[in-house]
Amino acid sequence: MKIFYVKKSITRISLLIAFLFIFVLQINTQIVSGLPMENYQNKFVTEELRLKVPSNYKEIWLKAEKEIWDPWLSSKNGFLGRQLFWDKEKEEALILVNWKSKKLWKNIPIGEVNLVQKEFEDNVKTALNLRENPFELIYEGELDKQE
Repeated sequence: MKIFYVKKSITRISLLIAFLFIFVLQINTQIVSGLPMENYQNKFVTEELRLKVPSNYKEIWLKAEKEIWDPWLSSKNGFLGRQLFWDKEKEEALILVNWKSKKLWKNIPIGEVNLVQKEFEDNVKTALNLRENPFELIYEGELDKQE
């Protein structure tokens, strides 16, 4: 009877070791090292913004971007530059802002960003004699450079 229990225990332990061995072989070290978000905090990132920009307001939009956002962004640590695109058919703007790292970008206080956005909107509303900002934010996100 004792031999039966020993054989059964050895079988169970062997199955457990085999299972663990197979499981360990299945671990993808790239995924495991990629899981912590801190790994991505110090890598180049592009902020992506899409705005509704009607064609009759395009020049005012470009002027306000240059007068308000350009100087402020240029003063920020980690700012590498930006590109402005405009789709005539959709009447949409695409703004790509390049940052040295996500950490530097996200270290900018949101309150400070909101103050600059308000200054931008006030500039546009005054220039167009409107009560509301005509440039609706459609999308905001981020793009990671692929290597």
